[in-house]
Amino acid sequence: MRTKKWLLTCGVLAVIAIVTAAIVVLRGGPDSTPAGDDVAAAVGQYLRTWSDGDDRQAGALTDDPRGAGAALAASRSGLGASAVTATLQGVSGDSARVRVKWTLGQGRVWTYDNVLTVVAVDGAPRVHFTPAAIHPELGEGDRLAVRAAATGVALVDRDRKPLLRWGAGGPEAVEPSLAPLILPGLGRLLADGGTAWAVSRVDRQGREEVLHRAGQPPAAPVKTTLSSTVQQAAQAAVDGAPGPAMLVAIQASTGDILAVAQNAQVTDGNPLTGLYAPGSTFKIATVTAALERGLARADEQLPCPATVRIGQRTIPNEDLFAFPSLPLHSAFAHSCNTTFAQLASRLPADGLAEAAGRLGLNADFTIPGITTEAGKVVPATGSADQVESAIGQGSVQASPFGLALMAATVASGESVTPQLVRDRPTTVNEGYTAPPREVIAELRTMMREVVTGGTATGLRASGTVHGKTGTAQYGDGSQANGWFVGYQGDVAFSALTLATNSSKPAVALSAAFLNRLP
Repeated sequence: MRTKKWLLTCGVLAVIAIVTAAIVVLRGGPDSTPAGDDVAAAVGQYLRTWSDGDDRQAGALTDDPRGAGAALAASRSGLGASAVTATLQGVSGDSARVRVKWTLGQGRVWTYDNVLTVVAVDGAPRVHFTPAAIHPELGEGDRLAVRAAATGVALVDRDRKPLLRWGAGGPEAVEPSLAPLILPGLGRLLADGGTAWAVSRVDRQGREEVLHRAGQPPAAPVKTTLSSTVQQAAQAAVDGAPGPAMLVAIQASTGDILAVAQNAQVTDGNPLTGLYAPGSTFKIATVTAALERGLARADEQLPCPATVRIGQRTIPNEDLFAFPSLPLHSAFAHSCNTTFAQLASRLPADGLAEAAGRLGLNADFTIPGITTEAGKVVPATGSADQVESAIGQGSVQASPFGLALMAATVASGESVTPQLVRDRPTTVNEGYTAPPREVIAELRTMMREVVTGGTATGLRASGTVHGKTGTAQYGDGSQANGWFVGYQGDVAFSALTLATNSSKPAVALSAAFLNRLP
């Protein structure tokens, strides 16, 4: 009997053990292989959560919640993905075939197949996570990145000299020191406008392997209006200045932007959008208004006292120089503040704004590759504002770009539309009409006299230069910027030296620039 009872007991225990083991297998214990239905359910939930954009929760459905969530989020960010759609294709044992579709913007879609494995963690099926769960060729420390896939030269200057070439990360400067204010924007323009792209695997050492290519590379490099020769002359000139300095050059006959430069000492603002008081360079607009409205002739004798009081405002000449009287063209050459303040007092409130508009200072353009602001000249708010604006102070503001445009208008005799990229035309948001021919002719004569016998004689050895100097106070009035605005032949330009308290450094900067041109 004992033997039978013992055998019966052992048999019952064996049956219990077998049943228990079966239950563990069915429920997916720690060391078990999940069943097909469990694999499909686990992978399906993981893929739906990932596709919904919840990378953290998707990571929680894996056997490495923290690492997976961070890796999924990093891949989404690195690719700049607007969406990912992952779908289950089939199950075989503990593995699932999936299809992943990344939407990367700009019509870019990347689709590939992958295989995920499911393991049991604490009795529950979980997606086994390694970097290969994101893409089969992704390893530890690797990341994904979208790249421009074109090769060779991307951008050339007006003389077909290479300026940008296609690199792994997109367009790269051939000479990083050349046109650093312009080339990055042009690089972004080319990258945004191109169709060739790729997805790369980047390892810890920065080495790249292309995983996917699409689109067509450009048939030929894009051509810009920049001149390497003029740009180098401009950069060398500003780099040689004793303080912060900027320079913009435009081809007057075409509006082509030839050069934009500033030195490392400039810590605030830039020559394309930075607005500054233009000082006496704005007398180009003031004399335009006076000539157009018949307030004075170029040869008319006008007083130039050391100071003049108009309303509640006293206007002085620099260093209080004075002339009993002199022709308007000479008052312009010597920059007689008092002469121009008296003329402005006879103008209507919108007189200066209208004249500045005729010279391009209120024009507005959308130029592919860069952002610009020419200036801001509005009708005077009172007599004090009117006379201060006449000498480029008060509420008048202009950028170096805007004053180069003004000089180009005088040089060409007509309105100028600035251009930077061939075959990508500038949009004129607010255009302008240049002053009449007879006024332009008078302006040219006056601007030449500034160099031959006025405030810019430092440029007499730099060829046939026309221009106007300016000194403009800012802040509390204890500091002033220096300007020279003008043209030589077909090259119109403006030079600004910050906090120099004189226009002489701007004249010297202009000479350094022009003397480097061929």
